[in-house]
Amino acid sequence: MNSDIVLARRLKELRLKQDWSLDQLAEQSGISRATLSRMENGDVSPTAHALGRLCAAYSLTLSRLMMMVETSDAPFVPREQQPVWEDPKTGFVRRSVSPPTENMMCEVLECTLSPGATITYPKSPKAGLEHHLVLLSGELTLEIEGTTYDLKTGDCLRYRLVGSSTFDAHKSRGCKYHLVIV
Repeated sequence: MNSDIVLARRLKELRLKQDWSLDQLAEQSGISRATLSRMENGDVSPTAHALGRLCAAYSLTLSRLMMMVETSDAPFVPREQQPVWEDPKTGFVRRSVSPPTENMMCEVLECTLSPGATITYPKSPKAGLEHHLVLLSGELTLEIEGTTYDLKTGDCLRYRLVGSSTFDAHKSRGCKYHLVIV
């Protein structure tokens, strides 16, 4: 089954599990009721920004949400079986190298941002998550709860996320990084 359709169904299941109306979810997430309805019906694919807002409303990481859509518990995850999600609007590509499972809390992501791409998350989906970001190539400006870090290839930024974060890829080079979340 198409992963966009599975994601749309999962988003609706999460809302119904909370016993929320579309209006209540709109209030919790800051996303319009109409957009939420279109996402749940599979009429539009959510952006990374929208998924970040929804995950914050549900206290889920984006990876946990995607795990509910696309992963298995296999100990070996060949590259061709690693789930990939793309946000064509922002140029964000997210490969779940080591997806979270019921029994494994750590997850490893390989992320690529197109040149000049910016993604903002208003708050952490789950307060206090430990992040280790290693910049593999390019340049990235990362703002974590009001503090700005300029990362170059090979740099590592370690932080616990509670509030907002903004990822700004270099305007001409973009960037690629690994993000480990515990």
